[in-house]
Amino acid sequence: MATSDNLIQVQRLKKHYGQGSVKALDGITVDIRRGDVMVVIGPSGSGKSTFLRSLNLLEEPTSGAIFFNGIDITKHSYVNSAGKTVTLDIDHYRQRMGMVFQHFNLFPHMTVLQNMTLAPRKVRHFPKRAIEQKVRALLERVGLQNKANAYPIQLSGGQKQRVAIVRALCMDPEVMLFDEPTSALDPEMVGEVLDVMKELAREGMTMVVVTHEMGFAREVGNRILFMADGKLLEEGSPSAIFEHPQHPRLRDFLSKVL
Repeated sequence: MATSDNLIQVQRLKKHYGQGSVKALDGITVDIRRGDVMVVIGPSGSGKSTFLRSLNLLEEPTSGAIFFNGIDITKHSYVNSAGKTVTLDIDHYRQRMGMVFQHFNLFPHMTVLQNMTLAPRKVRHFPKRAIEQKVRALLERVGLQNKANAYPIQLSGGQKQRVAIVRALCMDPEVMLFDEPTSALDPEMVGEVLDVMKELAREGMTMVVVTHEMGFAREVGNRILFMADGKLLEEGSPSAIFEHPQHPRLRDFLSKVL
């Protein structure tokens, strides 16, 4: 069971393909504490995105455990405090984990407001007026208060990604998962998205971020994970990882990206 400080505990997580010939994840064990800004770095193909997508079971692990608020969500059921067996509703747990992808996945035929209120109304059953007020407040927070009635085609890439972040926040998640959120953006649009993520970090949002933005990792992350070949090879603070790397693969990686 997870401790009160740990929001997510990952234990011996494996994801294999091709009857075990490809080991996308090869025994990852890590705790994600409340308030962490955990940044996952590593070369392409190292398993970073697979790890992130496994946290809410968008990728089904081959083996291992993922405890979220003390419940192993890789199981189909669990025994509650009253001793009764309860069937696990994975969608309930996915609602608690906001996910932001490389691509924005906005419905092109809906306005920004419609895109953001759809899931809270249909899934969480929030009242229409209440969620619209929440959405408008969030849009103002990310500098898009005048875009509520715009369609995605009328937005820049950076604006679309900020909308995608706000859409995830509308579900009141306990943790935000970011899968290379700036990799599809033009360079001049990267900063406006990273600024929103920095603000979330300052407010104490628990975040797991897969990114190639080393500046963001050093400035905002409080824990850095380095992955390669499906393994977690090194973990530490930004200063430890970037200034005193221990593993040869990490030193080689940093020599190429810094």
